[in-house]
Amino acid sequence: MNEKFLKVDDVMQILGISKSAAYNIMRQLNNELKEKGYAVIRGKISRKYFEERFYGMTEAV
Repeated sequence: MNEKFLKVDDVMQILGISKSAAYNIMRQLNNELKEKGYAVIRGKISRKYFEERFYGMTEAV
């Protein structure tokens, strides 16, 4: 699970939420990245961006 991108199952496990809720969060975060001009991969979210938005972390430990 140390990859650069998280999949829906990873988000579900980390946050303890349902699959539909995880997809909604991933969609929201990917839309934020798109608005900033980044390319995104549908069904995946950048681990770094996810951690920044949820934990305020700028670097994974």
